[in-house]
Amino acid sequence: MNTAALPHRPTHTERPLARLRQLAERATPHSLLALANRFAIAGIFWMSARTKVDGWFHIKGSTYLLFRDEYHLPVIPPEWAAQMATVSEHLFSILLVLGLFTRLSALALLGMTLVIQVFVYPDAWRCCCTWWGAAAARCRWIARYSNARTAEGPGPAVVAQAAQAVRRSVSA
Repeated sequence: MNTAALPHRPTHTERPLARLRQLAERATPHSLLALANRFAIAGIFWMSARTKVDGWFHIKGSTYLLFRDEYHLPVIPPEWAAQMATVSEHLFSILLVLGLFTRLSALALLGMTLVIQVFVYPDAWRCCCTWWGAAAARCRWIARYSNARTAEGPGPAVVAQAAQAVRRSVSA
């Protein structure tokens, strides 16, 4: 008899852990985790953007000085870079929190991070490696539970099961 096709039955010691895992999965749906992640990342860029402006949206003179004297970006004039960075940090943070164009917004903010890492503070790579590692782990988790078929999971079946669990929790 081929036992590889039989489903795994938890042992006596695995049952409480399996129940705890199921409870954690029900208590933290993907939408809640995604929202928390969007708020966390957007908050960092929003606070950075707010340091560059006076009032609602008047770019400070110190912002232009910072881009001219400290950042030294290649190719882009410092005045343009200051304006582009300020507008981008505001715009993409708002879009990320609202859940609009989230992939585009995340890609833009990741691109800004890459430019800062490579051109502005190249010696600070140790700090950013933590963020890149967390982002890579998050992308792997999203890919695992997305509609795309992967080697790690069934794809659409996982999404359908998650949708059913959300419906059950809402109706209960």
